[in-house]
Amino acid sequence: MTHILKPLPDPLPDDVSAVLAAYPKQDGYILQLFRTFANGLRFLKKGVPNLLDRESPLTLRERELVILRVAAIRGCEYEWGVHVAAFQRAAGLTDAQVAATCDPDVDLSLWSDTEALLLTCIGQLCDRGRMDDQTRDRFEATWTVEQQLEIFALGGAYHTVCFVANTARLPREPFAASFPRRSSPPAR
Repeated sequence: MTHILKPLPDPLPDDVSAVLAAYPKQDGYILQLFRTFANGLRFLKKGVPNLLDRESPLTLRERELVILRVAAIRGCEYEWGVHVAAFQRAAGLTDAQVAATCDPDVDLSLWSDTEALLLTCIGQLCDRGRMDDQTRDRFEATWTVEQQLEIFALGGAYHTVCFVANTARLPREPFAASFPRRSSPPAR
């Protein structure tokens, strides 16, 4: 028997609808990704923590840099495009900066020193699961322990999101951005 991961169609079961009521929506629309999470009620409830709340010790811009870079490195146009569409302006990211998150070697001159460090940290974590000593020392000097843990949790959660979206081969949402065509997503 083949088990295909795909978004659940309407009508959704009552228990799934109850959990999805707390998930963010786009003009009342439940994203395909969340409908895909709904294949497992436990996963829907616990699999990906909601780290995009106002209580985060990171700024919106820092959170979006982590998410965009992880999604680009994992080749997940679905999630990258949703976040560009939903958060680019609020995070104050220019079109050039958004496009740069998809470059294999990010042009660090487009970023503040702290942002360039964050992108470097995410790249190393995605590549090797750890940072080199110099980068780690700068990371520890820049972010509090609480912020460091949030960066790790956010990066890990969005790896999971990308694994799900890529495995389900979710097509882009109608409102979402596309990867820039001048470059392909980073190959890792």
